[in-house]
Amino acid sequence: MIPQDLSRQQLPQDEGFMKEAIRQAKKAEKRGEVPIGCVIVRGGKIIARGYNRRNTDHTALGHAEITAIRRASKAVGDWRLEDCTLYVTLEPCPMCAGAIVQARIPDVVIGAMNPKAGCAGSVINLLQLPGLNHRCRITRGVLASQSSGLLRSFFAAMRQSRSESRANCSRVSASPRT
Repeated sequence: MIPQDLSRQQLPQDEGFMKEAIRQAKKAEKRGEVPIGCVIVRGGKIIARGYNRRNTDHTALGHAEITAIRRASKAVGDWRLEDCTLYVTLEPCPMCAGAIVQARIPDVVIGAMNPKAGCAGSVINLLQLPGLNHRCRITRGVLASQSSGLLRSFFAAMRQSRSESRANCSRVSASPRT
């Protein structure tokens, strides 16, 4: 049973596991995906990893958490992940928060918060919604600057690339036809 106080104190190993989630996020970035990574830990060992693959796999379901939950369920042979901790570089979206609750994951450790779509406290807190049959303990802000830094640089590079692309298109359309 999860105690009434649903906050979780940061543990010494949290940074180490979050560093692995960041490594997963960097894999997504190398594929041109939004750099979000996730690991699931059981008994002090990583049992599953995932990173964002929406564009690669052409599916809205290609989120880091969904991949990691699927792999962890396969590793333990059960859809219930009641003795696991999920580490994710960006606050889960509604879909991923719902999957975390459904998988009965008791502890969630988050790097950066997501003020536009976060469902662990930023927009809404699905992970601790009183009406649901499962609630998670949450630790926020573990290696937050590294997690958010990855996202900031990814989107800055994307904006720069789009700006350069628009400038090149303008030059081509402005050149006289021969």
